[in-house]
Amino acid sequence: QVQLVESGGGLVQAGGSLRLSCAASGTIFSINAMGWYRQAPGKSRELVAIVTSGGSTNYADSVKGRFTISRDTAKKTVYLQMNSLEPEDTAVYYCSADLRTGVLRPTYTYWGQGTQVTVSS
Repeated sequence: QVQLVESGGGLVQAGGSLRLSCAASGTIFSINAMGWYRQAPGKSRELVAIVTSGGSTNYADSVKGRFTISRDTAKKTVYLQMNSLEPEDTAVYYCSADLRTGVLRPTYTYWGQGTQVTVSS
């Protein structure tokens, strides 16, 4: 019964900023990684950013220097600070969490419902 709840999406003008949040709740034993994916119209889903339990981060080349991923371990929450937004950033953004629900349970990837980010020019 893991649930990922996203917030912070919306419509902004080019050059603006948004901060996405995603909180994992339910039966969670441990979280290996949390991240953000996006799918723009006419394009395939792509990894935006990911942060592991050890603190390592990875970013898509298209967002490096503009987006920052962070997490609050105690809150089981991941954030995506998006600055200098461009129309090309317009997409549905999906939160993901790679986690275990018990010590004897395997690791699965869970997904949020997706949140729309629209950047106007």
